[in-house]
Amino acid sequence: MAAASRILYLHGFCSSPASWKARLLGDFLAARGLGDRFACPVLPPVPLAAVASAEAALSGGAGETTLVGSSLGGYYAAWLAEKYGLRAVLVNPAVMAPELLAGLVGKHSNFHTGESFDFTNEHVAQLRLLETPQVTAERYLLLVETGDEVLDHRQALARYAGSRQIVIEGGDHSFLSFPRLLPQILEFCRL
Repeated sequence: MAAASRILYLHGFCSSPASWKARLLGDFLAARGLGDRFACPVLPPVPLAAVASAEAALSGGAGETTLVGSSLGGYYAAWLAEKYGLRAVLVNPAVMAPELLAGLVGKHSNFHTGESFDFTNEHVAQLRLLETPQVTAERYLLLVETGDEVLDHRQALARYAGSRQIVIEGGDHSFLSFPRLLPQILEFCRL
């Protein structure tokens, strides 16, 4: 008998497993008796450490894993999807993460824990190491809201051209439509 499918959720910059979307997805799965099929590791603010944390979570389970990544987590999810041949749901993904975060070098605090950290030029250089030169369109379900005030949704539409895409007019970077798209996310994740 084949091992069950599972979801690995990757949160964004300054976020954590306590994020609204991570909790919502985890609770949605738990309510269907699928709570054991969900994982959301803490991703450190250091990009290579964040990817190592995600890779450790990937190696810790059996069965087909689908990544769900939000914002910077979407950037990491694309890199991991291409490296390991996985499928991924990308929610308002940071397509140009090195360029975006180069403007955020400095001191930050985690939205949920309050823990402060320095984001440095070295971290931006690490993001460049994680750039994915090409994407395999059929691996992805892209979810974007046109009202995202942090990221330009058109970059994601161009980057993931040919992938399954759901474009919601309005919204914001938190992706307000997330609750109503949970059934489509589970269907894509084969759960």
